[in-house]
Amino acid sequence: MSWRAQGMRTWLLQRLTAVYLLLYGVFFGFYISQSSVHGFESWQALFIHPIANIATAIFFYSILYHAWVGIRDILIDYVPIAYLRFFLWVAMTFGLSVLAVWVSMILFSVVSL
Repeated sequence: MSWRAQGMRTWLLQRLTAVYLLLYGVFFGFYISQSSVHGFESWQALFIHPIANIATAIFFYSILYHAWVGIRDILIDYVPIAYLRFFLWVAMTFGLSVLAVWVSMILFSVVSL
């Protein structure tokens, strides 16, 4: 199979995002359970570090990409009408793009460079 095959690359990227989501979830859950994060100031102090902010940004972008691939595959498999499938795909892509911009705005407002 060629690496240029779109389906193989998408399949692999979805699996890699799943692994990252799992690792981030386990690490973040362990960190939160071991530290005392109570209140806005402690949460802000946690995410003011660029490493935590970048890891969190990658986490949310991984969720959005993972969701995009999954919903796209569902649309391809279960929506037989081409124009309806295209409309739903455009609406889903627009919605996930809006979420990506929103997450970026939130994360960049916290970090101080």
